[in-house]
Amino acid sequence: MINDVISPALAVRPAAPAQRIDPAVLGTAAVQPTAIGVDIGSAYTRIWVSGRPLVHTRTGGGPTKREVIRHGRITDPAAASAMLAGLCDRHNPALPAGAIVVACRPAPADTRDEQALRQALTAALTPKRLLLIDTVRAAAIGAGAAAGPKLVIDVGAQLVEAAVLARGVVAGALRHELRVGEAAGPDADDTIVAVVVDLLGRLRRAPQHRQAVAAATRGGLLLVGGGATRPRLAARLTAAVDLPVRRPAAPHLVAVRGAGLAALAALRRAAMHA
Repeated sequence: MINDVISPALAVRPAAPAQRIDPAVLGTAAVQPTAIGVDIGSAYTRIWVSGRPLVHTRTGGGPTKREVIRHGRITDPAAASAMLAGLCDRHNPALPAGAIVVACRPAPADTRDEQALRQALTAALTPKRLLLIDTVRAAAIGAGAAAGPKLVIDVGAQLVEAAVLARGVVAGALRHELRVGEAAGPDADDTIVAVVVDLLGRLRRAPQHRQAVAAATRGGLLLVGGGATRPRLAARLTAAVDLPVRRPAAPHLVAVRGAGLAALAALRRAAMHA
C-alpha cells in the first residue's frame, strides 16, 4: 500500500468501466488487475469494481448494524472493515487482493479521519495501492462535469459540504453536520437550503477563496449526494442562491463512480510505467 492522496492527473481520463487490462502488462499472469472505488457514507456505502455490478447498500457494522460512520467520519475502523469485507464477499468471483483502490473522503478530513479510513480499507481489501480523493471532486468526475472552476454541493444523510474546485483540486471547502434524521424530515428542504446558503456565503466572504468562487459561480452549482435525490431541492436552491443548479442522473452514485474512474486511471498509469 502507498499512503498518498490522488493527484489531479489521475482523474481526467474517464474510461469504460468494463475495460480489461492484460495482467502481463503489470507483471502478473495469475490475477486480473482490479480497480475499485469506495464511498462510505453515514447512511449508504457504495463499492464500484471494474467490470462488475455496483454495490449500494445501507451502512452498518457487521451483524449488529451499529453505527460505524458519523458525519462522514469512521467511528469504528474494525467494524467498518468487517462491513466492507462482507460487501466484497457479494462479488462472484471474489475480489482479488492487490487491487488499486480509490476511496472518497470528506474534503475537510483531518489526519485522524484519513488514518481510520485507511485502516478499515486496508484490512478489508488488502490493496496494492490505496488512494484518497475528496468526495466532492470524485462526484464532479463521476458526473462528467466539464473542466474548469466549479462549485459542488454534496448533501448527505448527516453532512452537507460546499466546495469550490479549481485546476482539478479542491481550492476551498466547508461542511455542516446535520442531526440524525434532519435531512429526511418534513422540513428537510428548508434546512438544507438554509445550510447551503450559509456555506456559500462563507466561502464567498473568505478572502482566500473569493476569486475562485467568483470564477466558479459562472457555471452554477453541481448538486450531488443522497440528499440531491429530493425532487424539489434543486429548484429550491436555484431560487435561493440565484444560480443555475445542475443535478446529474443518479446523484447519489456519482462520487463512487468518479472514484472508480480515478482508480482505472491509476491502474492505466501503473501499466504504462511497469
